[in-house]
Amino acid sequence: KNEPAAPMSNEMYQEPMDDKDDMSMSDNQDAKAEAILKDYFNLKDALVGDDNDKAKELGATLASTLGSFDASSYSDSEQQDLKDIMEDAIEHAEHISESDIAHQREHFKVLSKDVIDMVAITGTEMKLYEQFCPMYDGGTAWLSTKEEVRNPYYGSKMLTCGEVQREIN
Repeated sequence: KNEPAAPMSNEMYQEPMDDKDDMSMSDNQDAKAEAILKDYFNLKDALVGDDNDKAKELGATLASTLGSFDASSYSDSEQQDLKDIMEDAIEHAEHISESDIAHQREHFKVLSKDVIDMVAITGTEMKLYEQFCPMYDGGTAWLSTKEEVRNPYYGSKMLTCGEVQREIN
């Protein structure tokens, strides 16, 4: 079925139940995708807090969680897309685990795109906010569990730079 391009907020809340991906996903898949999101948000918070060492540690944790993702319950084309997303995301998470904070933020930009692409396929039960900073590298998005903007690309320098682009769920 074709869903409208811009569903109303009450339709967005119901979307996971209508989405074929969620219906075909086992509880295990849900848990794996949610674990990736949890580790991603912990990493984002470390970058918001300008904590280079914590971000290194969390980058390594996220790389491991991404590596354990099993896409076997998805369609062939989704499996291929998820495989490509995971390979790219693992590479960027590994770079974050061994970089200074400026370099971590460069890799977090691509990692965020990968996680946003993953959520488009896996869906999520969480209410997420796709946020956008127009100042960082020509404009950059990231995901957050809170509507309040806390910028991981600038941290304390420009903590509230950005806006919510859209709600997911």
